[in-house]
Amino acid sequence: MASNMIVLEGEVRDEFGKGAARRMRVAKQIPATIYAGGADPVFVKLPMKETTLALRHANALFTIKFGGEQKMAVVKDVQRNPVKRIVEHVDFYEVRAGEKIDVEVPVFVEGEPKGAAVAFVDIQELKVRADVANLPERIVVNVDGMTDGTKVFAKDVVLPEGVELDVEDPEESVVTVEVPEDASTEEAPEAPAAE
Repeated sequence: MASNMIVLEGEVRDEFGKGAARRMRVAKQIPATIYAGGADPVFVKLPMKETTLALRHANALFTIKFGGEQKMAVVKDVQRNPVKRIVEHVDFYEVRAGEKIDVEVPVFVEGEPKGAAVAFVDIQELKVRADVANLPERIVVNVDGMTDGTKVFAKDVVLPEGVELDVEDPEESVVTVEVPEDASTEEAPEAPAAE
């Protein structure tokens, strides 16, 4: 669970465009925008190293401080340079304490299925609804002791307390346990006899 809030100290941004963004990146800053429903967006610049490290936390809750103000926000979008993979811009969405939002949470598997069975993740991310102060970083599906042919459906996933499933099809398979086809058991064509 996202029990810790990440605090980023930024500055109000008053320059815009590619040239301004390039100058910010040279100064080790990342341009960012904080959107709020119905209000004008706020433009800030954030420290590059701290922001890049903070973005590694899935569904993190941020407090962004700038110009004597602070806003609580979650990441809406991250733009990265496709070649260098550096963060070029971040869009945040302002949230309020106690507000519930929809987020995509990565699915992980733990445990060992029985025999030669292997667990396959069918859905990489599961959409859930949770309080902004209680956003999960991951959802773990335990496959310990499951047998070949077992499926774990979205409706059967054990969610952390206070987190609700928010998918269109609760019957959708999230994890499948099956024995993979073994190439060594397939019959190989007979080699021609040596003369």
